[in-house]
Amino acid sequence: MHKRMLILAFCLQVSHVKGGTLKAEGNQDGGGGGGGGGGGGDTLSHSLVLVQRLDALLAQGNGSDVSLRVETVNADEVKVIQAHSLVLALQSPLFDELLLGRNGSSTLVLKESADCATAFDKFVRYLYCGEISIRLEQATSLHKLATKYRVAGLQQGVTQYMTQNLARDSPSGHVVGWYEYAMETGDLTLRDSCLQFLSWNLSSVLQSREWVTISNQLLMSLLTRSDLILQSEMELFAALELWINKNEPDGLAAENALRAVRYAMMPPRELFRLQTQSPILARYQESVRDLLYMSYQFHSASPLHMAKYFDVNCSLFMPRNYLSAAWGSPWIISNPTRDDRSTSFQTQLGPSGSDASKRVTWNALFSPRWLPLSMRPMYTETGAMQPTRVDGGKPRIIITPATSSSDFAGVSFQKTVIVMARQHGKLLVKHVYNFHQSTEENGDFLAEADLHRRTSEYLIDGSLYLHIVVKPLYQTLITTKN
Repeated sequence: MHKRMLILAFCLQVSHVKGGTLKAEGNQDGGGGGGGGGGGGDTLSHSLVLVQRLDALLAQGNGSDVSLRVETVNADEVKVIQAHSLVLALQSPLFDELLLGRNGSSTLVLKESADCATAFDKFVRYLYCGEISIRLEQATSLHKLATKYRVAGLQQGVTQYMTQNLARDSPSGHVVGWYEYAMETGDLTLRDSCLQFLSWNLSSVLQSREWVTISNQLLMSLLTRSDLILQSEMELFAALELWINKNEPDGLAAENALRAVRYAMMPPRELFRLQTQSPILARYQESVRDLLYMSYQFHSASPLHMAKYFDVNCSLFMPRNYLSAAWGSPWIISNPTRDDRSTSFQTQLGPSGSDASKRVTWNALFSPRWLPLSMRPMYTETGAMQPTRVDGGKPRIIITPATSSSDFAGVSFQKTVIVMARQHGKLLVKHVYNFHQSTEENGDFLAEADLHRRTSEYLIDGSLYLHIVVKPLYQTLITTKN
């Protein structure tokens, strides 16, 4: 298993001088201090040697004044570590409290779960040396120990390690387990990172062994989101069928999950197929009958006509980020800092039966150096897309329809730009940006990306990998009676 070193530095290292480090300091004594006329001083640091000696002190147990007796809960396994109370108390507030209350005993009895007991040697070594090697399967154990003994630096470091290694391969998957652990411990940073990773890479998750292991709570958290990135709503329904068959949840949990599916985003022919061929839908059809009925109505009339009688702002009629060709197009921009690029692509006007056959052509313009709106010169031609390129500008994308149409009435189009990146050998979603016409609307498009550096984590072989999704958002036109 790949090891990742998490190191907390004890000093600023500038240059090595026979096993130590030499750091030049500013003028502190106004020119005094002798020897060389510069007036400044140098600091000779052997902190690395100190760390090595602390490591040896722990390993050999020399001068130990406390024995840590680590007992595994519900097991006979016992581990004894010779340690030094000064180091333990200095690094851990809980150890400080425990050592003060031991009443003269030279042994401190600690009860830990099996996974934490296994990782306890590493944890104690971190307290001595300030560094630790972490494997994926040990991350939660070390995080538990850091949390319990209130070692804030290690706790934050392990959380960072976990958020940076969500994409790494493991035999049975680990993201779902880390999410459940974050929910238990209240680690909001880890929880949100896991949920975002699962949402943005859902197609891959649905094909993995982790999918059937997720809890009902996590399932509902995913199903209610509109930012899921997947091929189609049918892909999600098929995965939900698999989850229900594997986990056999109670009737209410299954009904709630099935009611979170956006059936209106499926073509009528797929709805007919589900009603006649899906055993799960046959079993729970009464629970979703109203949703299927509204979906058929959605496909039988124009959205503009339906919006006069029904609330079309509900989630049933709100698309997710679908990657199929009807909803958008991939766009690979090689050498993205060189100059402006443009592309055109077509999508369906909308997912309803009356709009699916109508095509809309979209023009997309990417500029690596786009002047902010407040600094652009005024153009007399309405709708002109004339980029103003200047040094120091920021990357921008503008997406507009090639023509206007009366079919656009009652609908606004949200554009989503998905930025892909290669992480641990996998093509995964790096960032998602939503806007109506220009990425300038949210102001942070590729703000952290160094596109000039070919090895940037936002680039794949020097190219920017994007996927554009266009989602129609319908507006309710119901007249309120007085």
